[in-house]
Amino acid sequence: MSYRSRLTVGARREGGLRDVAETDRRRFLQAAVGSVITGASLMGRTSAAAAQASATPTAVSVSSPTRAPGVQAEPGNGRAAAAGLCIDTHMHVWTGDPQRFPFAHPFDPAYRPPATAATVELLIAEMDACGISHCVLVQTICHGWDNRYLAECIRAHPDRFRGHGLIDPTDPGVADRLEFWIREHKLSGMRFSPLYYLNRDDWLDAAGSRRLWQKATELKAVFNFFITTSQLPRLETMIAGFPEVRVVIDHLARVDLRVSDPLPEFRKLLALARYPSVSVKVSELSVLSPSGVYPYSDTFPWVRRLYDAFGPDRLLWGTGFPGATRAEAGRPTLTQELDLIRREIPFLNDDDRGRILGRNAAGLWGFT
Repeated sequence: MSYRSRLTVGARREGGLRDVAETDRRRFLQAAVGSVITGASLMGRTSAAAAQASATPTAVSVSSPTRAPGVQAEPGNGRAAAAGLCIDTHMHVWTGDPQRFPFAHPFDPAYRPPATAATVELLIAEMDACGISHCVLVQTICHGWDNRYLAECIRAHPDRFRGHGLIDPTDPGVADRLEFWIREHKLSGMRFSPLYYLNRDDWLDAAGSRRLWQKATELKAVFNFFITTSQLPRLETMIAGFPEVRVVIDHLARVDLRVSDPLPEFRKLLALARYPSVSVKVSELSVLSPSGVYPYSDTFPWVRRLYDAFGPDRLLWGTGFPGATRAEAGRPTLTQELDLIRREIPFLNDDDRGRILGRNAAGLWGFT
């Protein structure tokens, strides 16, 4: 039976893909636990904090409440008052109903699920309070290869969300999985995380990955990469070979700004500016900043280098977690994240800000 047929049969049982997701989880753990866990430790202090957040889970639904816990409304700053599109291109959500949507971390068999639910309801309440028109939902690692909750959020709110799932890049059938999630569940693309595979990232530019990239070309998929600067040359091989695949680099490729001279590694990111298909998220400055002090001005010279190389048309804005989970993850408030672009980064003009906060993403993911 083909992969698509097997998933279709699974989807007809018990309302979803739970059986398939569990099979994927067991197979991956058997093959990958070990060296991958070492790479996963590089998630950083904030991602680890999010995974260990402690509060009471809330029940999941797909309705939108007027307000959710942890959301602070700002007078006069609601969605209707927002000027133009404002799109968060990097938003994680996870379930409050683990019976329906089990946590299935693909790297760590001892993983403890987050106690605070980052539900779509919490997200929408915060979006409406702060003038965020749309979000790109990026599958969280705690749900692993099981993208059902993400797909349900998009199905319930297709006008506000696009979605990037996770699929196992080492699976020989990875191209079929890409096709399934895009065609059957309307995802826009996938996120791949070479950062978790530091000891075995040869799949990045392996001959077998060419079918995946060819399928992405056919489907007009968007790929985003959680990747280190040291791995960018491997990725560049595929970008050069498949110029129609749109590629987004997360978080300035997690360049290490704490070393004495970050520039040699950062140049590997700047080299990708020669490819029109590549964009970069100006995100997680709180993680990259050596000082860790808002507004993270010690990162601004590096954002300027990125701006000079890529121009304002290929830079994107994203934050990470909704509502109360931001503080639990050690992240800035949404107001602070917005102000980084609107007020704090000194060399951006008004047109740049409009592009980075919304217009670039609207063109890339088809928001209107």
